[in-house]
Amino acid sequence: MLEIIYQDEYYVAINKPNGLLVHRTRIAEEKKEFALQMLRDQLGYRVYPLHRLDRGTSGVLLFSKSPEAAAPLVKAFEAREPDKTYYAIVRGYAPEAGTIVSPIRPDKDNGLKEPQDALTQFTRLATVELPIPVGRYQTARYSLVKVKPETGRMHQIRKHFAHLRHYIIGDKKHGDWRHNLMFLEQLNSPYMLLHSASLLFKHPATGEQIEISANMPENMKRLCVQFGWGNVLSDLK
Repeated sequence: MLEIIYQDEYYVAINKPNGLLVHRTRIAEEKKEFALQMLRDQLGYRVYPLHRLDRGTSGVLLFSKSPEAAAPLVKAFEAREPDKTYYAIVRGYAPEAGTIVSPIRPDKDNGLKEPQDALTQFTRLATVELPIPVGRYQTARYSLVKVKPETGRMHQIRKHFAHLRHYIIGDKKHGDWRHNLMFLEQLNSPYMLLHSASLLFKHPATGEQIEISANMPENMKRLCVQFGWGNVLSDLK
């Protein structure tokens, strides 16, 4: 059963787990479960996704309960109005803060050809150095980062941190396989460590500012505690 973290007469939000697709795609016909179908079956009526999260990303995923309620928020997302906050564990010591401005080249399966403008802001929250050799290094360094994507391109956060060579751990497509393998074998972590922690938007019907927060998945939370970042976690939503 999906964890519902917000609901009113117009909208419903879930805390999407790692590994769950939002809806059926051409590249995942074999998958039997999708968030859209599971939430529909759980609630007993149709729902409409208002934005997307990658399969490997966990966290806030918002749906509308009718096409009429969907329309204004779809426009708001297109206008980049909702405020989105993510947390990620990345390879290396990331800069203390930064803005990544780098066009995103579309994936081959989405029909687009030209690179799209993309902007991501981030802040480093914590670092750790582990006495575990990876590649040619005898120790491995990682950072916990807070990420604010200003645009909403496909795989934007993953591609932008790959652009910086601070790859998101567990990212099989844009990440570093050596660090992914170490996390799997040494730290029992098979998931991508990217979490959509909060979504802030203006409610079209009431005009209220609605903030929806989703707890980190247990695997990512466990790693943060193991890395000595428990005090940072307590300050996060």
